[in-house]
Amino acid sequence: MTVEKTGAASHEIVEGWHDIDWKATNRNVRRLQARIVKATKEGRWGKVKALQRLLTHSFSGKAMAVRRVTENDGGATPGVDKIIWDTPEEKAAAVATLKQRGYHPQPLRRVYITIGASVTRKTQRCSSEKDQHRDADDERAKARR
Repeated sequence: MTVEKTGAASHEIVEGWHDIDWKATNRNVRRLQARIVKATKEGRWGKVKALQRLLTHSFSGKAMAVRRVTENDGGATPGVDKIIWDTPEEKAAAVATLKQRGYHPQPLRRVYITIGASVTRKTQRCSSEKDQHRDADDERAKARR
């Protein structure tokens, strides 16, 4: 049995980041997005939910998501996990790791992300850290009196 290459962006066919057919991938994502818009306008909410699930679970949707995150002006800026996907191997591995199973959210923490030469942005932190910082600020205020 021989398998023909159909040009579809499928994870069985694609071996690396540069092997992805981006034209077909973009076409698949745009087509699904257009179907979601059409179903929304028609008020077919079950169809909207099914199409959204199809888009988020499809290889094309995941590949486009990783591409948008890594190949823009902020692509060299790490997130709260301080990880940057800058090599093609890391990007391909990132697409493979985007799955719902096995995801365990971590508690939030405050991380300062350097955006430019002089700009930093704060992210969220967990409530226990908020309490710790508030208590520390209260103690500093008492010491000043």
